[in-house]
Amino acid sequence: MSNRYETVFILTPVLSDVQMKEAVDKFKALVVENGGKMVNEENWGLRKLAYPIQKKSTGFYNLFEFDAEPSFVEKLEIAYRRDERVIRFLTFKLDKYAQAYSEKRIKKSKEVKEN
Repeated sequence: MSNRYETVFILTPVLSDVQMKEAVDKFKALVVENGGKMVNEENWGLRKLAYPIQKKSTGFYNLFEFDAEPSFVEKLEIAYRRDERVIRFLTFKLDKYAQAYSEKRIKKSKEVKEN
């Protein structure tokens, strides 16, 4: 049985736009290749970190929301750890309330983009 997960990862700020997109596509492909289904993807851009990580004060934030088997989360997190471009990540399972809120938020952001 698959669950809905949300993962946020921060990429190092020294990447070019092409390198950043390459890293995001790599993780997106990993989700799909392992039987997962992408629900939502957001690029929050370059943001200031709350505290320095590896002597960096900014990072490229990305959010994925996907459906996958519970065993896949470990594979994804191992891929994050092995990729030197990722400086932080957090993955968590969404409960039914978080899913409802997320769907409402996605719908609202699509309506804003259309107008």
